[in-house]
Amino acid sequence: MKKLLGILTIFITLVSCDSEIKDNADRFKQGVFEVPAGKGYSKTIITRIDTLQIEEYEKIVSISTDSTTSEKRIKHIDTLYIKWKNNFFYTLKMKSPKKELDKDPIYVQITEVKDSSYNFTAKIGFSKFSTDGTIFKVK
Repeated sequence: MKKLLGILTIFITLVSCDSEIKDNADRFKQGVFEVPAGKGYSKTIITRIDTLQIEEYEKIVSISTDSTTSEKRIKHIDTLYIKWKNNFFYTLKMKSPKKELDKDPIYVQITEVKDSSYNFTAKIGFSKFSTDGTIFKVK
């Protein structure tokens, strides 16, 4: 009987923790988000609606002439399909790929959830390239 109570206690604990984790990450599936600017890239605004993720950002292009070098910011908008495998893993795929690399899916693993943000690791296709970052929920 003690063994059964111990197993039942562990099961209830696991189930209650699991539902809390799901509720925490579920709020990142819809809304407006921001990825802060970093070295070599500008701030990105992400809007998630149903199965679409729309990313707005500026590409920083360096323009050189014989005597000067300046930077030009060009606004870009990318639309991606987003497919959630579970509350902590999703896949992004470009709706209209422009380059060969854009055809590869991006696999995103949520590694830590906070009040209004989450940390992630993203990997492009089956390459060895991966990157870490943080996404903040704005709305």
